[in-house]
Amino acid sequence: MKTRIKELRARYDMTQEDLANKVGVRRETIGFLEKGKYNPSLKLAYKVAKTLQTTIDELFIFEDSDLG
Repeated sequence: MKTRIKELRARYDMTQEDLANKVGVRRETIGFLEKGKYNPSLKLAYKVAKTLQTTIDELFIFEDSDLG
């Protein structure tokens, strides 16, 4: 899974720490999300998308291999 979190964070001049604080997770979690090493819960995906003023579909890019 790929994400646009880093790109959208930059648009709002937000650090990983800023985003983590807004959605209630640790900074490391945001880093793992950005690298595609962590699959978020639906609730976390929604919070991140809402904070970055986008949709879950726009934020997370699923590839056929991700769907198993």
